[in-house]
Amino acid sequence: MPIPTKTLKAALFAAVAATGLAASPAMADHHASSASQQQSPNIVETAVSTGVHTTLVAAVQAAGLVETLSSPGPFTIFAPTDTAFAKLPDGTVATLVMPENKETLTGILTYHAVAGRVTASDLMGLINRHGGEATIETVSGGTLTARLSGETIVITDGAGRATAVTTADVGTSNGIIHVTDGVFLPG
Repeated sequence: MPIPTKTLKAALFAAVAATGLAASPAMADHHASSASQQQSPNIVETAVSTGVHTTLVAAVQAAGLVETLSSPGPFTIFAPTDTAFAKLPDGTVATLVMPENKETLTGILTYHAVAGRVTASDLMGLINRHGGEATIETVSGGTLTARLSGETIVITDGAGRATAVTTADVGTSNGIIHVTDGVFLPG
């Protein structure tokens, strides 16, 4: 049974606040400098601005990945929404953001990242060239399998769970974001 979104967010923010990472001055400073330079926002800034990636941003902060995902990259990020995180079993997110689970959380988050800028068109081309499915190596060293379901890109994780890309090709200064309706698990 999924946790109600309010309960999930409250538990997540309590856990992140306990780590001292709830407010990241580095993120605020970087955002201010980016705005003054009139460049497009980076992956983290873009995720913060969507209003639907609150859980993902808090998890990135708890894992200590803000600086990495704010670096030049480029990266391709498959970004689960808050609704996607709410589908996980009760207590999963709150447990993952605990300091003692940082390594596991980092592994899961880097399983959502691919080195380089991979557009939806690139993915479709790979899928078509490889007989209907393409294997993608993630930053964590795991693999994802991409297929098409009609016009929709569907990603299957190591646990065999299929997740749709609901919004593709959100451009950032250091890569690209594909919004997903599920969280990838390595297996």
